[in-house]
Amino acid sequence: MTAGGGAAGKRGDVASGGAVTRRGLTVGGGRGQARAMSIEATAPKRKLPWLKIAVVLVVLAVGAVLVLRGLDVRALIEKAMALVRAQGPVMFFLAEAVLPGVGAPVMPFHFTAGPAFGEQLGMPLVVVLSCAALTVNMLVTYWLARWALRPVLERLLLRFGYKLPALAAGDLTDLTIVLRVTPGSPFVVQNYLLGLARVPFGRYVLVSCVVIWTYTAGFVLFGDALLHGKGKMAMLAGSVLVLAIVATHWARKHFAKKKAAAS
Repeated sequence: MTAGGGAAGKRGDVASGGAVTRRGLTVGGGRGQARAMSIEATAPKRKLPWLKIAVVLVVLAVGAVLVLRGLDVRALIEKAMALVRAQGPVMFFLAEAVLPGVGAPVMPFHFTAGPAFGEQLGMPLVVVLSCAALTVNMLVTYWLARWALRPVLERLLLRFGYKLPALAAGDLTDLTIVLRVTPGSPFVVQNYLLGLARVPFGRYVLVSCVVIWTYTAGFVLFGDALLHGKGKMAMLAGSVLVLAIVATHWARKHFAKKKAAAS
């Protein structure tokens, strides 16, 4: 065995017919150019989000300690609701229309709207106003991402190494549905991505309104019922949310199968 052969053996290389196979990487010989290459890659294992879990546990522990030390949680919530009511419904729903566009989460608005303004405006109007506020936000952020801020956002994506792929018309519809029904995806991220992807305006509005209005109505009604101890209303709102979650799960599985079949 020559010195070169020994080195190749140490590297786990095998030579055969002008081709060298190296741990799943096959490079064909001939005129110094590669003819074929195949890389064996194992899918990375999903890691638990330990940081998020730790934060949740710390928050729960602090809350438990405060309750055990006599903190009146209900009185604290009522003070917070009084503070929100003092700002008035116009300011509240205007904030709901604007702040999610710069990254504010929508869930606090859902759980606050009913308890703060249900008695003053009536729950049907509160639900309508909540849906209207988020609809305004969806329209404005879509316009910003597709036209007004598009060059800035594209340069920002390129700076971080991302590039939006060109998608067919049918894929744009699938993308809209998948983004809207995927749990955990921030509302503002959904809006800007769909605008950058040039999803047709009609499809964007139709799919977004069906999904967002359903979840908004369910969470607003559930939050009010939970705070005021309305059992029947909580069950009704919970049923709406369960149906929405089931429909979401079905939609995600359907589009996953469709994508797998297409590929």
